[in-house]
Amino acid sequence: MDITPIIASLNDAQRAAVTAPSKAMLVLAGAGSGKTRVLVHRIVWQIKVHEVSPQSILAVTFTNKAANEMRGRIENLLENSASEMWIGTFHGIAHRLLRRHAEQARLPKDFQVLDSNDQQRLIKRVLDDLKIDQKELPAKEIQWFINEQKDAGLRSKDVMVGDDHNAIRFLRIYREYEALCERSGVVDFAELLLRVYELLRDDELLLAQYQNRFSQIHVDEFQDTNHIQYAWLTLLSPARDNMFIVGDDDQSIYGWRGAKIENIYKFQREYPQHQIIKLEQNYRSTGSILKAANAIITNNQGRLGKVLWTEASDGEKIAVYAAYDEKDEAKYVVGQIRRWVEAGNKRSNVAILYRSNAQSRQFEEQLMLTKTPYRVYGGLRFFDRAEIKNALAYLRLLANSDDDAAFDRIVNTPTRGMGSKTIDLLRQLANEQQVSLWTAALLLSDNQQRLSSRAGNALSNFLNLIMQFESRTMGLSLAEKVHFVIEQSGLMAFYSQDKVEKSVDKVENLKELVNAAAAFKYKPDEEENLSELAAFLSYAVLESSESQADEFEDCVQLMTLHTAKGLEFPLVFLVGVEEGLFPAQQSTSNAGRLEEERRLCYVGITRAMQKLHITHAEKRFLYGRESFPRKSRFLGELPAAFLDEVRPKSDVSYPVTARKPVVSTTKLSPEIKTDSRYQKGQHIDHVTFGRGVILNIEGEDEKERALIKFRDGERWLMTIYL
Repeated sequence: MDITPIIASLNDAQRAAVTAPSKAMLVLAGAGSGKTRVLVHRIVWQIKVHEVSPQSILAVTFTNKAANEMRGRIENLLENSASEMWIGTFHGIAHRLLRRHAEQARLPKDFQVLDSNDQQRLIKRVLDDLKIDQKELPAKEIQWFINEQKDAGLRSKDVMVGDDHNAIRFLRIYREYEALCERSGVVDFAELLLRVYELLRDDELLLAQYQNRFSQIHVDEFQDTNHIQYAWLTLLSPARDNMFIVGDDDQSIYGWRGAKIENIYKFQREYPQHQIIKLEQNYRSTGSILKAANAIITNNQGRLGKVLWTEASDGEKIAVYAAYDEKDEAKYVVGQIRRWVEAGNKRSNVAILYRSNAQSRQFEEQLMLTKTPYRVYGGLRFFDRAEIKNALAYLRLLANSDDDAAFDRIVNTPTRGMGSKTIDLLRQLANEQQVSLWTAALLLSDNQQRLSSRAGNALSNFLNLIMQFESRTMGLSLAEKVHFVIEQSGLMAFYSQDKVEKSVDKVENLKELVNAAAAFKYKPDEEENLSELAAFLSYAVLESSESQADEFEDCVQLMTLHTAKGLEFPLVFLVGVEEGLFPAQQSTSNAGRLEEERRLCYVGITRAMQKLHITHAEKRFLYGRESFPRKSRFLGELPAAFLDEVRPKSDVSYPVTARKPVVSTTKLSPEIKTDSRYQKGQHIDHVTFGRGVILNIEGEDEKERALIKFRDGERWLMTIYL
């Protein structure tokens, strides 16, 4: 037969991977190097050339979209149905196995699968049965704990918690949840994987059946596998010569949700006869973008190593914009997008990528001001997020204690020891007396015979808290009020202690709400006698009422870097590339987490096809206060030859690799001072910039620098050069 058409469109490395002899194979596939093409053609090659039965093919990936794309492309090449092959996600394949062998897996034939919301509801039922306050111990936190144990292959009987009181409670709930699921004949998503592993491990005949059936096992995005996924894949591959895995250690960015980059290295140890083929030719990005990505990622240790390249030209340099502040950053980005659209390009080909969801607010605001359609991809708009709505509800109650919707939302958020019976009693009394919930609470607090001692105290404490807000925030600025309420309400502590994966984002969003208040322009003459707080709350409501663009409308895409993986855009803006923001502050002191942040930067850079802009701000509001962040170490790792400084940072900068500050003002030979002779408010005369006033000072000795306001703007200068 003529096999040329199968491999004609492949490059040399792709062809080598597709036609390699059947043995353990690791295809190290760089971003944009055609990994799906290789997987698809490998499967077709096995069927057409080696006459492997389609029934012997198992192909596993992580999303239904990827699985459907793979199946469709295989069918196009085969010109036949791929229905006999097992192509699907890990959870989809596991579900299929359990349906076929429900009895052996100790499940009813018609067992049901719980989605995330259903799982939370079942956990809440367990909490109710155990008389545990759901506000004190949130169901989502228990859900995170249970799923983490299952992903590690641990049943409740296998978990060791020692004498930690909280861990003991978590384990008790896990045990009761397991029993309830068994009685109800239901399984959650994590259970699908664990139950299949146990089924194959404990039933030798069944395991042998599937080991014989699946002579060719293909795995996509292998770097994203967790412990239990790796465990049941290796159960199915005892001969150690039929596993064909595709992955990229440089794109492993999901460690926070259980993915183990170590699985790639483990595969190499456990399959010693494996072959490695590297896909390094990139079909997505320009040369400049790829060279920047290569330069970044080489700073990580222990990589398997590859260098992306392209036959395309270097294209435009990467634009690096040093914004004055976050507003200037957003204006720059939106201005560049408008120029792009005016040149005849589509908005949908543009992505704004950020490390934290909280960063979206400034860009949303600027896009709305310029009437530019946009969508927050895979997430909610800033003012629609639950933690923001909770904080605003406290502020609404401060502005108007009769706001029932606000009262109802946060009377027991975070938990104060009031159960549903107390809330129901409040609502009943409010209806009977035709008064607000606040007034009903005051009445009930004065007559606590209808409440338990605990509930009565909790209600009184809540009322006192809100009343103290008014007295203790008098005279504070709007930002200080918002900060005070977020802290004193307990919201910040509540989300800081939350152990679910999104908790960091929620904390950052609350901090950004303070920034929004600090940036709010209050115009008393235009606000119809509204107080500044009431005006800000009205602004927030109006912002949240602005609808996002329709799903199919030509609109700009906003998303986190994690969400962007697997996507590509002709024009990309990588924003907020500053120390403490990207890399995230909590990652800078941990070598492993810092390397994952660098991989995330690599992923962000390689999303860009034609043009990449990277931005950072010299000044940024953080929690309602000015901060002056250094540009990210990742910027210092980029080769200067491929960068275009759109507007260089103020005259002083600190390259990550440099020991001394780079100064472009004077060439004096300074004497190092041990004690500062400068202070805020002091006027100075500079030989280049003229007269100025010192706004801020930081650092000491030879590293002391001052923010000085001159006629033509603000500049950070080393004081040893003044």
